Amino acid sequence: MGSDGGGLENSKRFLATWLIGGLVAGLSLLGVCTAWPELSPLAIVGMKKKKKRPIRVYMDGCFDMMHYGHCNALRQARALGDQLIVGVVSDDEITTNKGPPVTPLHERMLMVSAVKWVDEVIPDAPYAITEEFMRKLFDEYNIDYIIHGDDPCILPDGTDAYALAKKAGRYKQIKRTEGVSSTDIVGRMLLCVRERTSGDSPSHASLQRQFSHGHNQKYDDGGSGSRTRVSHFLPTSRRIVQFSNEKAAGPDARIVYIDGAFDLFHAGHVEILRLARGLGDFLLVGIHTDQTVSANRGAHRPIMNLHERSLSVLACRYVDEVIIGAPWEVSRDMITTFNISIIVHGTVAEDDDFEKNERNPYEVPKSMGIFKVLDSPLDITTSTIIKRIVSNHEAYQVPYFP
Repeated sequence: MGSDGGGLENSKRFLATWLIGGLVAGLSLLGVCTAWPELSPLAIVGMKKKKKRPIRVYMDGCFDMMHYGHCNALRQARALGDQLIVGVVSDDEITTNKGPPVTPLHERMLMVSAVKWVDEVIPDAPYAITEEFMRKLFDEYNIDYIIHGDDPCILPDGTDAYALAKKAGRYKQIKRTEGVSSTDIVGRMLLCVRERTSGDSPSHASLQRQFSHGHNQKYDDGGSGSRTRVSHFLPTSRRIVQFSNEKAAGPDARIVYIDGAFDLFHAGHVEILRLARGLGDFLLVGIHTDQTVSANRGAHRPIMNLHERSLSVLACRYVDEVIIGAPWEVSRDMITTFNISIIVHGTVAEDDDFEKNERNPYEVPKSMGIFKVLDSPLDITTSTIIKRIVSNHEAYQVPYFP
């Protein structure tokens, strides 16, 4: 009996000591957490979650005469990580490996930076991934994976430009966008130049054969008598959705509207869209039909068809929505329907003499006091790009695949 009583007493003392000790420890922990809240268990768990580093992927390219195929590649690359860092190859590297670029580095930088899936841009990237540059990507830029399309990228010496990345196990591949290439677009431009001249010069004929890249020349008169090269691009609703923004304009949003052909989407387009977006909360872009562009700029235009032009504009980070096939004249009904607050037009454009035209497309918004002309930051038009190709035709006598 005595023995059992002593054991019970000892158990009570142990339990009391344990409870008191736990209470003291709890109060101590409470005091520490009060003094240093960042050391609380919840904060520590939160810190662990915050420490999870975003997956950073890298993709490089020349991005010369940038088109929706380039944009789609960047979209796919961004889907493989949390942040997309893009290397833009230098002018010298392009010249050495392919021939002189059509657009200089600063314009290509503007174009890539404006793509809404791009988080960071590295200028003067090397054409080939060297050991030194790969280490820089991994160590300085915290790159997890290097991305490239499923088309081969072979250096002049016959080696794979991404061999080192593949060997390191840090390479991922995306699907190339079918139906478009810079080579094909150059061919379309040269074809337009040829159609405008009374006869073919040997250089233009040679260039056309070179840039057609073996494809048969196909034309579509569309019942209008124009001979526009048929695009190999097949538009789908899925691709348009992939490029579109989910955000809609709010009821009180200041909606800015700008329209045009946006043919051969270039740095001049990007900069005027940037300025336009800065005037409101939502930028709506009207893209004219192929027939409208041809009627106002000649049967040889546009170079890119309506859906190709729409995708290029949709990929721009400054654009919220587009009207695919916008009318030439901005009507009062259109302004009401889309709740447009202001309509703008740049000073540098193919049709910059619109006010002298009998059919002034902005007559209604001007009468309403909601029309504004913006000073274009860059003196570049679609014709500028075409002239660069034609004036440097000798440089493009060799195969060129940006």
